[in-house]
Amino acid sequence: MPVPVFSHTAGTATYHFHDLKDVLAKASPLRSGDVLAGVAASTDEERVVAQMTLAEVPLARFLHDTVIPYEDDEITRLVIDSHDTVAFAPIRHLTVGDFRDWLLSDAVDGVALAAVAAGITPEMAAAVSKLMRNQDLILVAQKCRVVTGFRNTIGLPGRLSTRLQPNHPTDDAAGIAASLLDGLLYGSGDAVIGINPATDNVPQVVKLVGMLDEIIQRYAIPAQSCVLTHVTNTLAAMERGAPVDLVFQSIAGTEAANRSFGIDLTLLAEAQSAALSLGRGTVGNNVMYFETGQGSALSAQAHHGLDQQTCEVRAYAVARHFKPLLVNSVVGFIGPEYLYNGKQIIRAGLEDHFCGKLLGLPMGCDVCYTNHAEADQNDMDVLLTLLGVAGCTFIMGVPGSDDIMLNYQSTSFHDALYTRRVLGLRPAPEFETWLEKMQITVAGEGAGPLQLAQQVPQAFRDALRRLG
Repeated sequence: MPVPVFSHTAGTATYHFHDLKDVLAKASPLRSGDVLAGVAASTDEERVVAQMTLAEVPLARFLHDTVIPYEDDEITRLVIDSHDTVAFAPIRHLTVGDFRDWLLSDAVDGVALAAVAAGITPEMAAAVSKLMRNQDLILVAQKCRVVTGFRNTIGLPGRLSTRLQPNHPTDDAAGIAASLLDGLLYGSGDAVIGINPATDNVPQVVKLVGMLDEIIQRYAIPAQSCVLTHVTNTLAAMERGAPVDLVFQSIAGTEAANRSFGIDLTLLAEAQSAALSLGRGTVGNNVMYFETGQGSALSAQAHHGLDQQTCEVRAYAVARHFKPLLVNSVVGFIGPEYLYNGKQIIRAGLEDHFCGKLLGLPMGCDVCYTNHAEADQNDMDVLLTLLGVAGCTFIMGVPGSDDIMLNYQSTSFHDALYTRRVLGLRPAPEFETWLEKMQITVAGEGAGPLQLAQQVPQAFRDALRRLG
């Protein structure tokens, strides 16, 4: 039996933790996935003691005490080999607890956070998040500004973007077009117009990419499209001349989990290079779109004994390497085996957003749950509002909040409109100008944030007739 590396005495009891991985897992707020994996704290007292122990760990220790060995995992190698020692220097002397205090201090603003982002490893970000209350996660994330661009500019202060998600269970063109038009008329779609194809093969991807491009060109929409297929299908579609804007891929936080998805870093680099060669961006060249979710490595039996939140943040190291336009935590999609109820989903969403922003990523969140989770739309309203306050980059826009193709509950076009209105947020600037030009929204003094026009704009009336 290995000798415990960490120990901490609370009252008359002394707790032992085998290694840094064990401390991280035991310090995590309760969630069903960690219980399922057998890594969670057995009592609330053990969890608090683990957090106290973690608070005393120097940040520099994470650079040599790796939670997955360097020789066994390409993500560990990526983290260590690409670590920016100059960016790390201002916080190198801190413990995890000190780091929390530093992040929350008034002296640390968005400029300071951007300066150290490249020096923060995923494990450092995960560790400090475990010591934070929800309000701490919101406060620090709100300081972080990460701006990216392709056909519009994402992540500017006072802005909230949306992914327009017009999925259809049979990929019916009229059904997709109806959902797409509905979303545009609510002011959604500036982050990306993204379809999850029901029929996932290269010819169908080429067809859907072409359809989206035709609509964007016809109405001169300053937005980007994406068909959320496997990266190999997107590469094949580009080889056939498809007008691909963004390359999508689900990613995880271990090499073994990514291998189960059929990907590695080399393949992602090939896809990024191919998309960049098309030169389709107008205001920027961020061409990658990644999605993640707590529990993915565990569901692939590739978590190496790590807690699911630390695994999740390691996926952000992959994303950061490829300078994406968008990163989306699909927080409640995997199911209650990993995040049991609304409380766990809310906590996970705030953690993911905080950690991603801390690492310098344009983080969005699919505020969602499956129908067998102990959660409802009121829980999602809470998380949606908190993420809006925290400066979330983008959220989902799904017709009626019910994705009839993927069979889960998300946020709707009117949910995005609510968030923008109640918090005074606006779409990406180029998209906002287009909404006003197309008479979808009303501009002018006193109009308020994203006030919709009372009538269907003339440019879309013929489209509605054709759909009818």
